[in-house]
Amino acid sequence: MDKVKEVAVSEDINVKDTKKAIEETSSNLDATQMYLSEIGFSPLLSAEEEVFFSRKALKGCEASRARMIESNLRLVVKIARRYNNRGLPLLDLIEEGNLGLIRAVEKFDPERGFRFSTYATWWIRQTIERAIMNQTRTIRLPIHVVKELNVYLRAARELVQKLDHEPTAEEIAQKLDVPVSDVSKMLKLNERITSVDTPFGGESDKALLDVIADEKGQGPETNLQDGDIKQNIVHWLNELNSKQREVLARRFGLLGYEPATLEDVGHEIGLTRERVRQIQVEALKRLRDILSAQNLSIEALFQS
Repeated sequence: MDKVKEVAVSEDINVKDTKKAIEETSSNLDATQMYLSEIGFSPLLSAEEEVFFSRKALKGCEASRARMIESNLRLVVKIARRYNNRGLPLLDLIEEGNLGLIRAVEKFDPERGFRFSTYATWWIRQTIERAIMNQTRTIRLPIHVVKELNVYLRAARELVQKLDHEPTAEEIAQKLDVPVSDVSKMLKLNERITSVDTPFGGESDKALLDVIADEKGQGPETNLQDGDIKQNIVHWLNELNSKQREVLARRFGLLGYEPATLEDVGHEIGLTRERVRQIQVEALKRLRDILSAQNLSIEALFQS
């Protein structure tokens, strides 16, 4: 009789869990559909309008900046869909992509003569991929490797402004006068690490990383380099106000926090999802200025 009760209780729990999962999925889908419906009314800009509004945006016109952003929200959704089922809900992928879109609007040079979407796509992809890496298990890079990688990424961003396509390793190597093999090697480190986290072996739920032997762990020089960045994290974040510091720490798993979504952070600190997003944008902009002064990019912080 006890066993029958245990089975009944277990089945009841499973049914409740299933219902909860379905309700959560339905809620996420409803929120996503609502967002997609809202942005569907934003008209696309012609090439001439892009030049007009981007010029005004660069001069500080907030209305033109907003028009550039709103008119390209569908581009973010299109790119974000490619990263679905990679560890983040679609709505969060879109939110991260929107950060890249904002950055693209700030940096776009309309005098180069090509469409804004070409330039924005690079920024959108970078922010989405970075968010996925921050939410999943990644390989930590020593600080000297991060600095070298930043040189290549900075060159790539400059080339995107000059070319009508995303630069190849060969084009980056030519610009920096370095071997193509070095560029290819470093750019691969910037790609999302999926192979070590992907389940393998039929129905096995183990990832490759779970069964690879740890070859006596990291060496002391690697630990020292990681420690160098970790020490600076506290210093960098202390340059922000308390609310910005807490939002970034909770969002990206810094200062002992686990990475969390915008919605979860808002729930923890008593703010709306939109307000958390706004604080995050402000904080990241401030951090970019701080790190640029040290010849680093913001990736250095989130690689630690």
